[in-house]
Amino acid sequence: MPPHRTTLGMSVTIKLLDWIGERVALQLQKPTSGYEPYAAARPELVAMTIRPADILLVEGPRSKINSAIRYLTQSTWSHSAMYVGLGAGLGERDGEPLVLIEAELGKGVIASPLSKYATFNTRICRPVGLTPEDRIEVIRFVTERIGYAYDLKNIIDLMRYFLPNPPVPARWRRRMIALGSGEPTRAICSTLIAQAFEAVGYPILPEVRRVDDVSRKEILHIRHHSLYAPRDFDISPFFAVVKPTIETGFDYKKMQWDNHKNA
Repeated sequence: MPPHRTTLGMSVTIKLLDWIGERVALQLQKPTSGYEPYAAARPELVAMTIRPADILLVEGPRSKINSAIRYLTQSTWSHSAMYVGLGAGLGERDGEPLVLIEAELGKGVIASPLSKYATFNTRICRPVGLTPEDRIEVIRFVTERIGYAYDLKNIIDLMRYFLPNPPVPARWRRRMIALGSGEPTRAICSTLIAQAFEAVGYPILPEVRRVDDVSRKEILHIRHHSLYAPRDFDISPFFAVVKPTIETGFDYKKMQWDNHKNA
């Protein structure tokens, strides 16, 4: 078969798989029940507290994909985005500045306003000790990838997320999160952010391996970026959890309680 026909056939196959993947992704993202945050931080406090290169973890709406991610990671967080701030110069949408970079299923790597997650439970995770130079590099890494496609080719992997509680052993769950072909122009939410920090040598959750049984010497190994999940920024010993209500001055004495008792 001539080379040009082979290339054409591959191109058609990829487009078909992406088309099917987009339809599957839409079904996975459909809300399955109502969502009500327990104690979402006030949006204005989040805006006052968050800094460039901070990670915003999101407890997304109830959907098949979010439920599966929560189950597989045993965590409430199903999505992550990086705050790049006004300095990134990404413009506005509907009068609001675009200050978040995220990889969203079915849309790819996009820029979003902070208000997008104003009604959700969120958590700010801050890389401690990140140098100004590396902060700029991390932000540059994610902003340059705006427009990259979300990997939808692996339809079988996507179909697994239709199972509310995928029947896989605990030790395999993290690898089940690692969707996709690994092409450099495609990304998933935590993978994109993990790659950015990996580029400057900033740790998230490195593997610890013993290299000498006698001296018990251990050495850190970087996990593959495809194996990271939103919760890893929460439990990482290198990221601080920042709570806007506390950071902006919390005084419990000023809280107003409803002391009315039902008869």
